[in-house]
Amino acid sequence: MDNGTLLAGVDLGSNSFRLEIGRHDHGQVHRTEYLKETVRLGAGLDDSRNLTVEAMRRGWECLARFGERLAGFRRSQVRAVATQTLREARNRDDFLGRAHDILGFPIEVISGREEARLIYQGVAHLLPQSDERRLVVDIGGRSTELILGQQFEARVTESYRVGSVAWSLRYFPDGTLSAAAFERARVAAQAVLEDATVRYGRRQWDVAYGSSGTIGAVGDILLAAGRPAVSRESLSWLQGQLIAAKSVDRVRLEGLKDDRRPVIGGGLSVLQAVFDQLDIQELLPAEGALRQGVVFDLLDREHVGTDVRSVTVQRLATKFGVDTPQATRVGKVARQLLRQLRGADDSPQALARHERKLGWAALLHEIGSHISHSDAHKHGAYILDHADAPGFAQPELHRLGLLVLGHRGKLRKLDADFSDVVFVHQLLCLRLAVILCHARRDPNLSGLQLRAGNQQFTLSIPADWARAYPQSAHLLREEAVAWQKTPWTLATG
Repeated sequence: MDNGTLLAGVDLGSNSFRLEIGRHDHGQVHRTEYLKETVRLGAGLDDSRNLTVEAMRRGWECLARFGERLAGFRRSQVRAVATQTLREARNRDDFLGRAHDILGFPIEVISGREEARLIYQGVAHLLPQSDERRLVVDIGGRSTELILGQQFEARVTESYRVGSVAWSLRYFPDGTLSAAAFERARVAAQAVLEDATVRYGRRQWDVAYGSSGTIGAVGDILLAAGRPAVSRESLSWLQGQLIAAKSVDRVRLEGLKDDRRPVIGGGLSVLQAVFDQLDIQELLPAEGALRQGVVFDLLDREHVGTDVRSVTVQRLATKFGVDTPQATRVGKVARQLLRQLRGADDSPQALARHERKLGWAALLHEIGSHISHSDAHKHGAYILDHADAPGFAQPELHRLGLLVLGHRGKLRKLDADFSDVVFVHQLLCLRLAVILCHARRDPNLSGLQLRAGNQQFTLSIPADWARAYPQSAHLLREEAVAWQKTPWTLATG
């Protein structure tokens, strides 16, 4: 990525939506603009876990303003992610369909562990480099992320369904701040965080950092009161101040912003529970957060060596014992065919991205063989749809699973968008590569040429090649029949 390129990360959180814009400069990203709006999307979930129309409207209006600022950005320069509220919302597709159009860029609903990984990336890139073992805590509106990491590597990640908005609505519903309410909220949060005690206990880290959201808001209040440390003593003092006020409307604390006032009770009770469960004495402030992690991840994705998704794919291949020589062989042939189809149409950067993702599908296309030979493609797709896969958003992982599911067998079984030209090209190339490598040895591709027209593919096969490899030629003719069940056609010969 060229120096001077602008990159943007959009964080659709449960309490606030945030836009981070930075300029790339020799591997670093320097902030040029930051926008934040309190949307309270999480407060708009009803008892059936559906977003209310009013909550969706607030979100759409905010994204319209963000979209205006991002006009002129290319897709490769922007990544937008959504967190716990949209993970929970049953009608999230109703919100996202319009949100995509309004923002002008895709919005990925990321898993809790992926959110945690990205938070750590944002924190680690803005901290001085050190070999210290770090605990990072981020309390959001409806979830709390805990991460153990060292340098730039997030080693243990987890997301817990407890946050400032959810706990404020549940334990301080009318804004009343009482000792009894704080005790109930703290104990309930401890119950959710119970299994974190062993994984994130005091022996697992050297320094604890607090990121963004609730911890940032609490830190601002304590600093304004002359208490610079987020410590047990300071949290007890703050709780006393809130109880003395009796109601959120009567709280008068310097440093408390209006957008944080309604959720300060829930946020503080969760923070106290984290301190208790993990035996934390003091949290240090961290400048980085999810939005910065998203921006740095955009930068990493441009380089094969730093793209965490490549590491994830390799880990899955190893875990499920794939035949690496065969997977590598299929990937090489599939990428060669894709270059024939798209080489003249794509930029070198776009073609490299398409090839990389096709290579991942090839490496994982037999991942389900560990479970069943005959239904390996089905099991492989299921594994990918449900895998813990750092670096991947859920829609991206599902797309990869569709390629694995479709690498053999009938095409009509795929619940796929056959108007997505890139996906169809990748799918065809993977299927052809599997056929050409069916003998599990390097195929002879001499004279084979794949071309694309208007929803039509043509695979030119020399007559002498077909006579030399009759089984391959037979399988290719059957493949042409399979494509007759789709909006596309394949002609061979």
